[in-house]
Amino acid sequence: MFENYLPDITKFGIKVVLAIVAFWVGSTVIKWIVKFVRKSLTKSRLDTGAAQFISSLVKIVLYILLIFNISTSFGVKESSLAALLGTAGVTMGLALQGGLANLAGGMMLLLFKPFQVGDYIIVNGQDGSEGTVAKVEICYTTLLSIDNKHIVIPNGTLSNATITNVTARDQRRLEIKVGISYNADIQKAKDILEDILTEDPDTREDEEMVVFVDELAESSVIMGFRVWVATDRYWAARWRLNQRIKEDFDYYGIEIPYNQLDVHIHK
Repeated sequence: MFENYLPDITKFGIKVVLAIVAFWVGSTVIKWIVKFVRKSLTKSRLDTGAAQFISSLVKIVLYILLIFNISTSFGVKESSLAALLGTAGVTMGLALQGGLANLAGGMMLLLFKPFQVGDYIIVNGQDGSEGTVAKVEICYTTLLSIDNKHIVIPNGTLSNATITNVTARDQRRLEIKVGISYNADIQKAKDILEDILTEDPDTREDEEMVVFVDELAESSVIMGFRVWVATDRYWAARWRLNQRIKEDFDYYGIEIPYNQLDVHIHK
C-alpha cells in the first residue's frame, strides 16, 4: 500500500528540496541585487535616505516575486495564487493599517525630504525624541541619540509630527542670558560681553551681534546677547562662552546674584 504512494512522496520531497534550494539561491541573488542597487544609487549622488528607502522597497518586491515563482513550481495556478494574494492583501491591509501608514509616511518623507541622513532632528510629541538620522527605511527611521542609543520611529508618526531640523542650515543663532546684580554697572557688563563675543573664535562678526538688557527681574537685571555661529560649533561655543562670562564677571567684579527676597518689618 505504502509502495503505491512512494513515487508521489519522492516527487513531492524532491520539489520541497528544490524549493528550499531555489529560495536559498534566490535570497543570495536578491542580496546581491539590493547591494548593487544601493551602490548604484550612492554613486549617482542620490540622497542617502532615499537610497535606503528604495533599496528596502526593491528587496521586498523581489522576495514577493521569488515566493510567487516557488509557489507556481509546486503546481499552484497563477490565477489561484493571484486570488489568494489579493485576499491576503486585503486581510493584511485591514490588520496592518499602521504598517501601511508607515509605508505611506516613508513615501512622504522621501518626496518632501524634511531631513536627510546625518541631520540632527527633534521630533515633537514623541517624548522629545531627538538624535542624528542614521537611516531611513521603508517603514521606520532610526535616530542615533547623543548617548549612542538607537531610537526607532515609525515613518507614519514622523510624517504627521512637527520636526525640528537643527542642522538644516550652516549657521545657528546663539542666545545666552545671565543675571547681574542691581548694584552692578550695566554699561560695564555690556562692554565685557561685547569683548567676549568679539574675541571668541567661533562667533561670526560679519553677522548680527547684539548685547542687550532683556529684563528687570525680581532679583537681578537680565543681560543677554545674540550671535551667529557655525552649526557644528554651536554647543562648543555655547559652553565656552558660558564659562568665559562667569570668569570675566568674577574678574571685573560684576556680581551674578542668587534669587533673593527683601523683607521689610514695620513696627
